[in-house]
Amino acid sequence: MSLTSKQRAYLKSLAMTLSPVQYFGKASLTEENLRNVEEVLAARELAKFGVLKNCDDDPREIAEAMAQHTGAEVVQVIGKKIILYREGKDDKKKIELPRRR
Repeated sequence: MSLTSKQRAYLKSLAMTLSPVQYFGKASLTEENLRNVEEVLAARELAKFGVLKNCDDDPREIAEAMAQHTGAEVVQVIGKKIILYREGKDDKKKIELPRRR
């Protein structure tokens, strides 16, 4: 699923009020971190993550790796903040995206 610019803008507006739920530090991405990301996206659909200054990896690369591993979409990477979205299952769907044209 690819997000349209309108859907991406809508998700960015929702993410403005979110605080990062997980930070990535020196260890960067580990299997345990990826499991946590998976659990967060299953529970929330939209989540913000932070990259600490002591992490040597590029936040954009971390975001792409997380998205690939979890099947999520990268909504935005700005500075050291990452916003990911993964549509929830029908019974757990919380966010209604603007329709595609």
